[in-house]
Amino acid sequence: MPAATPEPFDVPIRDQSIRLGQFLKLANLVESGAEAKPVIAEGQVRVNGEVETRRGRQLVPGDVVTLGPAAARVTDEASFEDDLPW
Repeated sequence: MPAATPEPFDVPIRDQSIRLGQFLKLANLVESGAEAKPVIAEGQVRVNGEVETRRGRQLVPGDVVTLGPAAARVTDEASFEDDLPW
């Protein structure tokens, strides 16, 4: 039985796109760019359900990145609401 896909959490980005390695850091899925390189190269990262081995892969709002049990969705910063009072 395949593992259930985790519910992704939203991670807003400022620009129209972001590189996969940068997004992994921004989403706190890895601690550094140095840590991102091997997990991507080893095929541990999925983008929209497909294994992705290119660290420079451009992600756009709506893309879902999965690493292990965690999943993060790229969102547009302008449409992101965090319900904080400030």
